[in-house]
Amino acid sequence: MVTYCCGVDDDLVFKAMADPIRRLLMDALFERDGRTLGELEAVVNERTQMTRFGVAKHLGILERANLVTTRRHGREKLHHLNAVPIQQIHARWIGKYTERAGIAAVLLDLKRHVENDDPTEGPS
Repeated sequence: MVTYCCGVDDDLVFKAMADPIRRLLMDALFERDGRTLGELEAVVNERTQMTRFGVAKHLGILERANLVTTRRHGREKLHHLNAVPIQQIHARWIGKYTERAGIAAVLLDLKRHVENDDPTEGPS
């Protein structure tokens, strides 16, 4: 289940993704979507000791940033990764800079080439 909305709150998404525990949770959901809080708590506790409440708090931040959605399945609440805000961030912030990266790489290669040529050596 993904949520498409008219816009994305860049600040919420960047702040949510800034924390290593939240990135770990997103990675776990990327590997296998539809996990319960208990399953995600086990993933986090492989690296660090955190209470169930702490993991739930991190998931709440991811939900407010629309990076995680939830759905009830019987008595369980399943968490799903929503990649749409990440794609929107990429389109808005990252894509425009990587387009110019090709030009920047060519200019850096040219700069290295020019700086490595010794003008006192003369033609080869």
